[in-house]
Amino acid sequence: MSLLPGQTVVITGGASGIGAATARRMYEEGASVAVIDVDEAGGRTAADEVEGHFFAADVSDPDALSAAMHQAAEALGSVTVLFNNAGIGSARPLHDYSDRQWAKLVGVNLAGTFHGIRSAVPLMQAQGGGCIINHASVSGIRPTRFEGPYSAAKAGVISLTMDAALEYAPIIRVNCVSPGLIETPLTAGVLGNAELRTVVEAATPLRRVGTAVDVANAVVFLASPLASYITGHNLVVDGGSYLPNTQADAILAQFGM
Repeated sequence: MSLLPGQTVVITGGASGIGAATARRMYEEGASVAVIDVDEAGGRTAADEVEGHFFAADVSDPDALSAAMHQAAEALGSVTVLFNNAGIGSARPLHDYSDRQWAKLVGVNLAGTFHGIRSAVPLMQAQGGGCIINHASVSGIRPTRFEGPYSAAKAGVISLTMDAALEYAPIIRVNCVSPGLIETPLTAGVLGNAELRTVVEAATPLRRVGTAVDVANAVVFLASPLASYITGHNLVVDGGSYLPNTQADAILAQFGM
């Protein structure tokens, strides 16, 4: 039995990684899909794989994203689900970020999510309801060194999610997912190193690296009727890596535990 029959889904940043995996999972569950991305070649390929539609837009450009959202709604007939997935990252000491780098990271990750919500909500209200899932991060709920702007933006996404859930209930549910370190093209530089991968796996309670499908499954759940009484929630998908208490672990280690 399909979880999303008849649903019409828009995915930003759907050209690769978590976005593309989610497009495939949504399609497998019976949804019609439109992909929005700045990567035209990758976006068209991802859309073709799910017999969907592709529209080019930078989520940090409000006018371009609004136009793409309306084009997607016209092509699909409606927008019942939005996955605000588009994002970028960077790592360096906080004081080394330039104004331009700060603005780009916040512009894509936080403002881009806002632009997506603002574009989709009137469409969903006009049709009587819908569901929005935002892509946050574990970096938004606990500090990650050298990811200051990214972490701040993702913390903002979590807060924005809760605010939107309050504002648009009862007809629109709004939730977010917070992945940990997930194997995607963006993390290949780290996880492609066998030694580093072993370190990551050992530090993860479930003892493996997360996949894009792991996150896609969580998004499908939040979009489905199985989550019909869930809104304003941040679903962490990290294999338990957020759990360790380093202070307690240090004390227990002194007793050989």
